[in-house]
Amino acid sequence: TDPSFPRVSLTAGKLILEGRVGPLTREEAPMVKAEEATKLAIDAGFRHIDSAYIYDNEEEVGRAIRSKISDGIVKREDIFYTSKLWVTFLRPELVRPALEKSLKKLQLDYVDLYIIHFPAALKPGEEMLPTDEDGKIVFDTVNLCATWEALEKCKDAGLVKSIGVSNFNRRQLEMILNKPGLKYKPVCNQVECHPYLNQSKLLDFCKSKDIVLVAYSALGSTRDKRWVDQSAPVLLDDPVLGALAKKHKRTPALIALRYQLQRGVVVLAKSCNEKRIKENMQVM
Repeated sequence: TDPSFPRVSLTAGKLILEGRVGPLTREEAPMVKAEEATKLAIDAGFRHIDSAYIYDNEEEVGRAIRSKISDGIVKREDIFYTSKLWVTFLRPELVRPALEKSLKKLQLDYVDLYIIHFPAALKPGEEMLPTDEDGKIVFDTVNLCATWEALEKCKDAGLVKSIGVSNFNRRQLEMILNKPGLKYKPVCNQVECHPYLNQSKLLDFCKSKDIVLVAYSALGSTRDKRWVDQSAPVLLDDPVLGALAKKHKRTPALIALRYQLQRGVVVLAKSCNEKRIKENMQVM
């Protein structure tokens, strides 16, 4: 691993590399693309690989990581792999089995970071998005503090090096931080974060608690028609970003990524395009 590559210390003592590639979901790219994109990212110098059980690509991502290890390109300790606990597995008794499912798909002995994907539980079962007869999402009632205790046990068992959360607001973070008998606090909070949603208050709070803010959708909100107004402005078309990109002879995407790094935010950039994966490394 390049020693000049910026790193952020986690409270658990593990370092997280600020460069990241996020394997696309199966809907966004075929399974072969997820494997190939992971290989390309590792070759380009990325060492932080972010995925999740719900992305349904951990077999392919694990195969890519193991391939690069067997080729001698990297060692296992060079890779920082993040997986996520899906919301149908938030009951305490389901946490370790869910992590073990991911490990089995990855064929790895441990993950570097395991995070609660969302602070809202859905009905357990085979369906990842369970619905009732009217098509409405079926929620579950779970004490997230109990879920957190199950994550702590996974860390003690050596199945994960660090544990954290995703999409938590300040109140939800405080609920975990103020939990009686807390053994390990969340090392990170992964949230949507970009110049149009800069999360400045949440970032300040996380910094005050030594929690790393990890930004997904760093190049702007997904344009999914199911929940994004298609008339909303596109971040990468923003004239300010365009002017800065022209001034510094970089792309608007690199300006947006650099903005996060200079704020002390770990930035996640998702692509299966070789040119853009290599381009993202120029942010340094």
